[in-house]
Amino acid sequence: MRTSNPALSSDTFTGFNNYEQNQQMTVNGTVNKTIISLGIVSISAYFSWDVLFFSPYSTIFLIAAPILGFLVALATIFKKEWSPATVPVYCILEGLFLGLISGFFELMYPGIVFQAVIATFGVLLSLLLAYKSKLIRATENFKLGVVAATGGIALVYIVSIILGFFGISIPLIFGSGPVGILFSIFVVIIAALNLVLDFDFIEQGERYGAPKYMEWYGAFGLMVTLIWLYLEILKLLSKLRSRD
Repeated sequence: MRTSNPALSSDTFTGFNNYEQNQQMTVNGTVNKTIISLGIVSISAYFSWDVLFFSPYSTIFLIAAPILGFLVALATIFKKEWSPATVPVYCILEGLFLGLISGFFELMYPGIVFQAVIATFGVLLSLLLAYKSKLIRATENFKLGVVAATGGIALVYIVSIILGFFGISIPLIFGSGPVGILFSIFVVIIAALNLVLDFDFIEQGERYGAPKYMEWYGAFGLMVTLIWLYLEILKLLSKLRSRD
């Protein structure tokens, strides 16, 4: 049951075995909720890109949306039964943030957002097919490696944020040089492999007979990973484009 996704901890599905079959979580139900969540994010991002980006309050939304989204994510994690209400709100807030940040990248590198979106969904579909065909198996060693790598990346980002308050930046890895590009490729790979852990975790939720509202929670976990993957691909492409 190991996963590096903070939304899907090892005890997420424990204690769920007393629900009627028609009240239990299913993989198909989670897929439907994920599609709805993607739709909400897309609509919110388009509105943000098309309207808020040109407003004088764009900077406020750029800062406030991810902070509020983080708070809603915490509420979702600690109160999973709220998922049917909190996940759509989370998707709206993250969509606002993604639309704005994508707009800034698009101004610097025209066409980069389309490339990042195509790459993100390409990775999602490829890994889903590989997982369903059992080309990639979520073994314990695989899970341990992905969790360890994800934890290491999180530590690097946390240290970078703390050092940033003192005007210090970690050299090389955040630049557009060879080391920075290799680091971004590594992060994209780890973010993508987290999708495999999410797929496996959702299937285990169905096996454990989790309640129906956990379909929204499973969709939430996938959205957390997909948003991270998109942002990392966007950063990688920007590093590559800056070298042209």
